[in-house]
Amino acid sequence: MSTSSARSGRSARQPSRAGPWPGPASLAAGSTLDYYLIRPDNAAVAGPAGILVEEFALGEEYSAVRLDSTGWTAGGRRWQDASAFSRGMRTDAGLRDRVVGVSRQEVEFVYRHLGGGELPGEETLRGYFEEGTRLPGSAPLRLSPARVTAGFFETRGYRILFTAGLDPDGLTKLLGTWRMAPRHHGTATPTGIVGTARRGIGRDAFTWELRRIGAGAAWSVDLTADLAGSRDDAIGPLLRELTTAARLAGLIPVTIERLR
Repeated sequence: MSTSSARSGRSARQPSRAGPWPGPASLAAGSTLDYYLIRPDNAAVAGPAGILVEEFALGEEYSAVRLDSTGWTAGGRRWQDASAFSRGMRTDAGLRDRVVGVSRQEVEFVYRHLGGGELPGEETLRGYFEEGTRLPGSAPLRLSPARVTAGFFETRGYRILFTAGLDPDGLTKLLGTWRMAPRHHGTATPTGIVGTARRGIGRDAFTWELRRIGAGAAWSVDLTADLAGSRDDAIGPLLRELTTAARLAGLIPVTIERLR
């Protein structure tokens, strides 16, 4: 494998389970990085060929400003910069088909099985990040007059954009994870919305929609944050949680944007 002030983002299709592929993915408690297993380009070879670890760096208003990554190849002696692979798997369907999102616990198992020993801690893994990939950004759309939900101090909108790759099983898993009320029995509305979920955190209220974009060429999670006051502490962790759930269901995150 070959800044502005930013916050950490403490924010695919399923390969054959032959060899040391772990079981169904679940979010490991305390994990703040994104983990993937990479299968060989030769379908006859069983088991993972490597590991990819990523993190989105978020700006002051929780938009992604950079994607950092590092990778390890089975039998390798060191972790290496994986920026080119990270970019490639978001644009090349062939690379994307070789990648599956998993939890840190699953990577710990695979890393030991492939002879790597104990998986380094997350701060150590961050030390292997190099330049990373800067993400294009623009100022959020400011509506005039500002549209604030009645009874709240501020209303914001965010979009987490994902590549294609959500199969029916992954969609069912995601709808269940978020206890979403599906639209038209899981099919998209004319606006592409597949399901909607809501949550209150303190006095803040959050609504998010799972949406197909371009007849399924991409997906997004569109989050509306109704803030009761000037504090926005809950937004970052929720964006991280939503991104992780979608990644473990089979999608690959591309960026996080503030829309308004």
